[in-house]
Amino acid sequence: MARAKLWSPGPEALKDSRIGRYMDWLRAERGHDFGDYASLWEWSTTDLPGFWDSVWDHFEVGERSGDSLNPAEMPGAGWYPGARLNYAERVLRAPGVGEDDPVVFGYSDAREPVVLTLGELRDKVARCRAGLVRAGVGEGDRVAAYLPNVPEALVLLLATASLGAIFSSCAPEFGTRSVTDRWTQIAPSVLVTVDGYAYGDKTIDRRDEVAAIRRALPSLTTVVHVPYVGGALDDTVAWEDFLAEDAPLEFAPVPFAHPLYVLYSSGTTGLPKPIVHGHGGILLEHLKMLALHHDLGPGDRFFWFSTTGWMMWNYLVSAIAVGSAIVMYDGNPGAPDLTRLWRLAEESGMTYFGTSAPYLLACRKGGLVPNEIADLSKLRGVGSTGAPLPPEGFRYVYEAIGSDVVLSSLSGGTDVCTGFVGGVPILPVTEGEITCRCLGSRVEAYGPDGKPVIGEQGELVITSPMPSMPVGFWGDEDGSRYREAYFSVYPGVWRHGDWITVSEEGTCVITGRSDATLNRGGVRLGTAEFYSVTEGLPEVADSLVVHLEDDEGGAGRLLLFVVPAPGVAFGADLVKRIRTELRTSLSPRHVPDEIHAVPSVPKTLSGKKLEVPVKRILTGTPIEKAAAEGALANPESLGAYLAFAVNVE
Repeated sequence: MARAKLWSPGPEALKDSRIGRYMDWLRAERGHDFGDYASLWEWSTTDLPGFWDSVWDHFEVGERSGDSLNPAEMPGAGWYPGARLNYAERVLRAPGVGEDDPVVFGYSDAREPVVLTLGELRDKVARCRAGLVRAGVGEGDRVAAYLPNVPEALVLLLATASLGAIFSSCAPEFGTRSVTDRWTQIAPSVLVTVDGYAYGDKTIDRRDEVAAIRRALPSLTTVVHVPYVGGALDDTVAWEDFLAEDAPLEFAPVPFAHPLYVLYSSGTTGLPKPIVHGHGGILLEHLKMLALHHDLGPGDRFFWFSTTGWMMWNYLVSAIAVGSAIVMYDGNPGAPDLTRLWRLAEESGMTYFGTSAPYLLACRKGGLVPNEIADLSKLRGVGSTGAPLPPEGFRYVYEAIGSDVVLSSLSGGTDVCTGFVGGVPILPVTEGEITCRCLGSRVEAYGPDGKPVIGEQGELVITSPMPSMPVGFWGDEDGSRYREAYFSVYPGVWRHGDWITVSEEGTCVITGRSDATLNRGGVRLGTAEFYSVTEGLPEVADSLVVHLEDDEGGAGRLLLFVVPAPGVAFGADLVKRIRTELRTSLSPRHVPDEIHAVPSVPKTLSGKKLEVPVKRILTGTPIEKAAAEGALANPESLGAYLAFAVNVE
């Protein structure tokens, strides 16, 4: 059945959008005349040096010399080996922005709004840089931020990068184990921390956690305290004092692949993978995505709901590099109710609202009509990520938020610190479909024979190098852990671990993790499609589905766990309703063999459901071996699933 088109670009899109102007520039400066997005994408993923050189030059990154890509294979692609640059310098150039123009809007449940002009941001970065130098930080040293999504975190990132030092952040809602599992691997010398944080009307004291983190990190020589909720921290330098020195703003030129920051996977076993991203790769990738795909530039105000523990925070703050202001928010998006972020959109003058698919679906389920709650007339774009957005989520955006916004359903990951499939303002938006494969991202669906398929579900792979692929994993000297993570299934080809279907038109549908697929009687279904049905029921607050395969080739057993909505009793009537809805909306083969109520669904710190650890528990693996406690937002949730392990043969 054909899916409905919900939005189409007008005739002015090519003229008015940044990607349209880039295509004009390619025609004038490079002699490339692309008639449509498909031909532009094909060129961008086959002539990699030509495409990435054009991004470098179009956005005036600076001088470059030598090869663009040598060697060109994966893993180990060598991007711009002769170049030297600095991510922070390019961000703070903020093209099209004046010294007195605001570039940072910081909102928080803990304090009054903070607004920084470009001049003020540059001054704070220079002062913070001087503080880091006094603390003995130099090129290659690690600086850790136990900070919420506040302007101080951005200042610290840019100051650290300006020195060629390496940044790593954890959100203060991360517990001690989650933080120490990450930072003991990189041994930071400086820690900048808050004393606690506010979440709605609740204040959460984090002083005990800070003390425990300090004890676990003997490498620390300096701890800086950002006062946030009024708690005192002993033996620390006050943030105000750390920034007391009036200093010039300087930048150390570093190689293209020099480490910029370390992000961490939400792996469920073992220590989180410490993913090292480089200055040049992140800069080029974010310039491309934020300008050409999100259409951001001077005059925009870009928001994505995130914490400093998720790569979308790193993605958000790069928007200053394309001339856009950023809107930061630290707090509870559901307090006092789900209207909070929509009212913030009006208050801050957002032009781009980025969030997660679960948040949009929760607003839809709650009957919210955002454009009646707040003035969203400045909004031009809406972004959704974190989980696949089902068709009803697409329709909700255009019915309740704005009929003229460009909806970008984005999918990528911490591993590449970007989205490799998403939206673009010169293509239509179709319900339930990701608009395109992004420029420079050779995303394919591989069938069972390891060959690309069109119109069929397959393994999501990337068959050509991207500059923002990791420099490596911290401490992985021989690269074996890196190769095992992405290249062990298809040598020389990046396997991401998702199921994807790529259509003839180039649109994409992602249907869940390939290691949690539901395959019953030859009918293979992604978990995302399952949750779209179960969580569309008002009686279900959350759900998790697990398929236990039969080694002898039978149908196996399909188990569904549901968290009933508040006030809803779990019983035969609800079970019957769920079964009927799944039979009707999906297939009779995907009606669960068992449906059970649980208090909560285990999730990673970035909000992803953990089907695989539950599957391990159900098949007899002890909890402590099934999942790494430090990778979970709610490790206590796993205990409820032990009760069902005894029923598994």
